[in-house]
Amino acid sequence: MRKIILSLLGVLLIIGAFFASEAIVANNQRTRPKPKKVIKTVFVEDAVNGVVPIEISANGNLVAQRRLEIFSEVQGVLQKGSKLFKPGQEYRKGQTLLSLNSSEYYASVQSQKSALYDQITSIMPDLRLDYPEAYPKWQAYLNNFDVSKATPPLPEVTSEKEGYFISGRNIQTAYYNVKNLEQRLGKYRITAPFTGVLTEALVTEGTLVRSGQKLGEFIDTSLYELEVAISKNYADLLQVNNEVTLSTIDGKQTYTGKVTRVNGNINQASQTINAYIEVKGEGLREGVYLEALLQAKEEQEAISLPRGLLQPNNELFMVRDSILDVIEVNPVYFSDKEVVVQGIPEGTKIVSKPVPGAYAGMLVKIYSEKESSQEEAE
Repeated sequence: MRKIILSLLGVLLIIGAFFASEAIVANNQRTRPKPKKVIKTVFVEDAVNGVVPIEISANGNLVAQRRLEIFSEVQGVLQKGSKLFKPGQEYRKGQTLLSLNSSEYYASVQSQKSALYDQITSIMPDLRLDYPEAYPKWQAYLNNFDVSKATPPLPEVTSEKEGYFISGRNIQTAYYNVKNLEQRLGKYRITAPFTGVLTEALVTEGTLVRSGQKLGEFIDTSLYELEVAISKNYADLLQVNNEVTLSTIDGKQTYTGKVTRVNGNINQASQTINAYIEVKGEGLREGVYLEALLQAKEEQEAISLPRGLLQPNNELFMVRDSILDVIEVNPVYFSDKEVVVQGIPEGTKIVSKPVPGAYAGMLVKIYSEKESSQEEAE
């Protein structure tokens, strides 16, 4: 009997606990509030088709348009000049960049000049007897011959016999040998072909310079050139003498250049073509990094928009009767930040700023400055 009573009590406790838990769960149930319908505000602008200039962006480093690599064609010791042969040294056109000791070679040149003078002197008696009409001009040549100066040109031969006589005495051979030596003597002194700055110096005073040795580099600081690589798609659009706007990285300084050359070959690896822009101005230095905007062409009936607005499949969001919709466009040019498109009907309300989670058919509200100012006042 005791076991039966305890069993009944246990069953009653379990049943009571079940009903108690059901009552607690029923009391804790809360009704979920209905979510409020959110209407996003979008920024729009009316489509206005017009002429959009296509600007090709490129960049590169400036190099001097005129550069001279200085090599020695003779051998000698570098002498002290009026200016130090050091990087950064400025030279005017015609000034001596450097000179080598040429005393030994100069003596040999003078010796050959004297030999030529002696050869001409030795034929003068024969000229006077056999060719009296040619004697005066050769005598005048000897009178004006100065060993310390450049050898003057030989008198012009006026007859065939005279020419045979002069050639038979090796006068012309001796003359051209002397001129050859004089030309080589001039290579012991190197002058500046233009006004500029020495950017590299590989020798110093007292250095023994050998034939074929590089001595330094000299550049013209008045004119620079920028080489840029342009996509092959615009190769036929680039034209010589087109103006180009150049700017530094920070955008603080701008310059105006012009296209001087366009390479006829396309780089097979990058599929680009090189264009060369001439620029000059104060503050420019070789190696300065510049960005260039080249005017390639103009697109008619087009609009320029931020690239972030273009959706996959070349679509743009538009607003029609407070409903977000898409319109298919034709992109004709892409830059780093902008895209130029065609095919948008005039006056279409195009979404001007990206809308997170946007989709076609979405209910939206167009941003109004009046409504915004009223909300701020409240």
